Amino acid sequence: MNNFPEIVRKFSQKRLLVIGDTIADRFVYGEISRVSREAPVFILRHEHTETTPGGAANCAANLAALGAKVSLISVIGKDEPGRVLLDKLGTAGIDCDGVVVAAERTTTTKMRVLAGQVHSTRQQVIRIDYESEPVIAPDERERLLQGLLKAVEGADAVIISDYNYGVVDAETAEMARDAADQRRIPIFIDSRFRLAEFPRFTSATPNEDEIAQLSSQPLTSDAELEALGAKLREQLLYRSLLVTRGSRGVVLFEADAQPLHIEAVGSRQPVDVTGAGDTVIATYALAIASGASFAAAAQLANFAGGIVVMKRGTATVSAKELLDAATSS
Repeated sequence: MNNFPEIVRKFSQKRLLVIGDTIADRFVYGEISRVSREAPVFILRHEHTETTPGGAANCAANLAALGAKVSLISVIGKDEPGRVLLDKLGTAGIDCDGVVVAAERTTTTKMRVLAGQVHSTRQQVIRIDYESEPVIAPDERERLLQGLLKAVEGADAVIISDYNYGVVDAETAEMARDAADQRRIPIFIDSRFRLAEFPRFTSATPNEDEIAQLSSQPLTSDAELEALGAKLREQLLYRSLLVTRGSRGVVLFEADAQPLHIEAVGSRQPVDVTGAGDTVIATYALAIASGASFAAAAQLANFAGGIVVMKRGTATVSAKELLDAATSS
C-alpha cells in the first residue's frame, strides 16, 4: 500500500485503448402522482432524463476520470442516443476517432425508469433495453479493425469490453491480442459470459456468477470458487484472473500463488451497482499499466469499486477519490 500514491501519480502519463460495445445508459426520473384509471399502474410525472456512457464507453469514461488518455474503438448508431454519447465522451476528452457511426444501426440503449414519492429516494422500477443487431456490416468491421491497429500503436494497455452486442468477435479479439503482444503491452478482457472464447490475455475480471456459469455448477463455498478460479486461469492461459464478488470483495488468482482474498471496502449496502464492473477493470488495467503488481492493482480496483457503488447511476471515480480511499484505510 505504500506505493499507491506513486502508482496513481503515473495514471496521467498513460494512454489506454478500449475496444467494445458502447451502451447509452438512460435514466428517466419521475414522481408518482396517482394510480391510472386505465389500468392498476402508477402514473409517473416526468422530472428529468439523464444519459450517461455505458459498457465500453463507461470503461473509457472511468479511465479518463482517473486521469489517463483514452481512445475508444466501437460502433454506434446514427441516432439521438449515439449523438449524446459522442458529445459526452468528447467532453470527457476521450478520442473517438475510432468510433464507427453506422446509419443502419441502433445505438444499444438501456433505459431505467426510477420512481418515487415527493420526498422519497427514486428507485428503479423497470428497465427497457433497445438493442441493435449483433452483426456488423463488413465495411464497418473493416473500419473498426483499421482504427484498432492505428490506436494500439500509441497505447500502454488495451481493454476489451464485451457485452455481446457485436463489436467484439474472434477476429477483433485476436487482432487486438496479437497487436498488444507485439508491442509487449498488457491486454485485459471483461466479457459477459463468453470468457472461455478469449484465451491468452493478460488478465480478466469476471464476476462470481460468470465463473459459476462457465463451470456449469453453482458455487457454494470459497473453496469451490478457489478451485474453479485457479482452473479457469490456467485453462485460458492468463497471467492473472480477478473475480469480483460484490459485497464480498474480490479474489485474485495468479500462477504459483495462493488466491488472494480482498475484502470489500465501504458500505455493505450499495446505492447502485450499475457499471461497477467497468470501473473495476478500468482501475485494474490502468494500475498495471502504471507499474503496479497484480495484487496492488486488485487492491486499487477494489477501492474504486467500493466508491462507485455509492454513487447513483453509471458513475466514475477520480484519481483523488481513489487515492484518498486507498491511503485512509
